[in-house]
Amino acid sequence: MDSLVRSDVRRPEWLWRSGKLVPWQDALVHVNAVGHASVAAVFEGIKAYLSHDGETLLLFRLDEHLKRLYDSARIARLTLPHDQGELREAVLEVLRVNNYRQDVYLRPWAFPAGIIQEQMVPAGVECEVVVDSWQFTSGLGTERGCRAAVSSWARISEAAMPPRVKAFSNYHNGRLAMIEARENGHDWPILLNDRGKVSEGPGACLALVRDGVVATPSLTSGILDSLTRDTSIRLLTELGYPVQEREVDRSELYLADEIFFMGTGWEILPVTTVDGLRVGDGTAGPITRQLDAAYESVVRGRSSEHPEWLTPVTG
Repeated sequence: MDSLVRSDVRRPEWLWRSGKLVPWQDALVHVNAVGHASVAAVFEGIKAYLSHDGETLLLFRLDEHLKRLYDSARIARLTLPHDQGELREAVLEVLRVNNYRQDVYLRPWAFPAGIIQEQMVPAGVECEVVVDSWQFTSGLGTERGCRAAVSSWARISEAAMPPRVKAFSNYHNGRLAMIEARENGHDWPILLNDRGKVSEGPGACLALVRDGVVATPSLTSGILDSLTRDTSIRLLTELGYPVQEREVDRSELYLADEIFFMGTGWEILPVTTVDGLRVGDGTAGPITRQLDAAYESVVRGRSSEHPEWLTPVTG
């Protein structure tokens, strides 16, 4: 699967930092601030899709993403100096000022400000908030797939650190699993939790289909509280498919008719093999394809369903 950021993507001219627009190349921090800022930082990944008529950028589930950012900050004991309404306007302002005319990925993130000389970042420290952005190429509606492998690395658990928080530090867990998978000839890993049940991928949730029934690991399986997962469950239900949120055994992966990852960055990504075993006929299955099409129709404003999920960028 292609990286979310390509080397040929132009940099934006502006980002939003601590209440004002700043030229992208001037948004710097001291090298001594990097380590603590990264460990404690929380973030969001939000997409703005160009509408089906090519006229308007449509932010997808903006308010829910921003709410999750504040939920993550609460659990991480960070205090954000801007309210959700101000940050919402910041996201819109970044899109306007950079004059985007294609699909855009946005990353609002919060991190402890300045240089911290304590061993651990204390609770309630002053934070900076940044909204950055870059263009991306959507995979929706294209023929694609990935080879997955069950990782020897276990997914972090609530007993170690909160997996439902979208924190940069949590992604080191998935990074190690990704490196292992690729060294063994696969594309992406599937992590099991501390109970040996299926959890998620390194940056996306997971679902499988067997005999027309969709199953996805429950929120108590060590997964991120994913908005793409929530969207997919609702769309699949509206398409008439039963969806089970429950514990999933590893062996179920080997018997599935279809498997797919789902996340803001990955969108709907079919899995073609697991541990070398072909999934279905080795291509995206019919339910995965229907979900992919329904998802694209909604995010591009072609569907009349769920207008509440879309925020047009105007002005």
